[in-house]
Amino acid sequence: MKQVLSQQEIDSLLNALNTGEINPEEIKEEEEKNKVRAYDFRRPIKLSKEYVNTLYMIFESFAKSASNVLSTMVRNNVNMTLGAVEQISFDEFVHSIPNPTIMGVFHSEPLSGNQIMEINPQFGTQVVELLCGGAKAKEKKGPKKEKFTDIELGIVEDVMGNLLKVFKSSWSEIMELEPELDNLETNPQLVQSMSPNEPVILISFVVEIFETKSFINICIPYVSFENITDKLSIRSWFDMGKTFEDYKYKDQIAERLVTTDVELKVEMGKTILTVDDFLHLETGDIVQLDMKTDHPMKLYVEDKVHYLVQPGLYKDKMAVQVLQYVEEDVEI
Repeated sequence: MKQVLSQQEIDSLLNALNTGEINPEEIKEEEEKNKVRAYDFRRPIKLSKEYVNTLYMIFESFAKSASNVLSTMVRNNVNMTLGAVEQISFDEFVHSIPNPTIMGVFHSEPLSGNQIMEINPQFGTQVVELLCGGAKAKEKKGPKKEKFTDIELGIVEDVMGNLLKVFKSSWSEIMELEPELDNLETNPQLVQSMSPNEPVILISFVVEIFETKSFINICIPYVSFENITDKLSIRSWFDMGKTFEDYKYKDQIAERLVTTDVELKVEMGKTILTVDDFLHLETGDIVQLDMKTDHPMKLYVEDKVHYLVQPGLYKDKMAVQVLQYVEEDVEI
């Protein structure tokens, strides 16, 4: 059924309810039945929808930054977008990727367990050829890669190292991570860092270069999130100024702001002079401004009006007295 019904469909539905063709109780029972879902214990869902939404935000930021990093490295436009965030078993992940492929096993303190970044062999080959100055990277299709040489793996290792730096920065709003690459594997079956039935979070990215689309996957076991689920809460993420560290930084910022030099400027009024009048100005001439003497003047802080003031003398020096603070949305 469509989410929005037409007027004709609404009228038909109301007529069916009035004539008794449709029983509201049966509809209610059907809805209750539809709420029941089969649960597969081999694919346990560990993270709530709220936590998954937070991961979406983290890895959307990762995708944008990674696009810039990869584009800079290969000197060509690389577009990387977040595809999906799924909760599956590690065995399903291993069987969903090609063999050979490029799998980087890494750990990120203080997260528990190992994480995996998998680069599709097609994209890996394109990146290697571009970094080596090859032209075949512009072809939409090429022969299937059967094996990666040590030199190719060394190049991809540098690429993955830069992606791990992006991984670190994308988590900076949640917590400070220190990702470190442990080793590279090309055969998924040889990666034994997790048990086959262990639940994992699979983050899939679509990478497009030269109109050719391929994939990059990040596999994170649920054990990595066990001790940080409170930090994945949206409310916790956006809750500002409640920790000791926040107050400490607030005091440091306030202290530095007090000693910061700013430009103050008082505007007495405005007028328009012709070039001829300006050239003939002499000492003692009176220039008429557009402001009355009993009206307050404007005090600018870094070219923005913040106060209304009146002129005067303080210790035999010209000064101004603040009369009123000007709100940002107030027109004066």
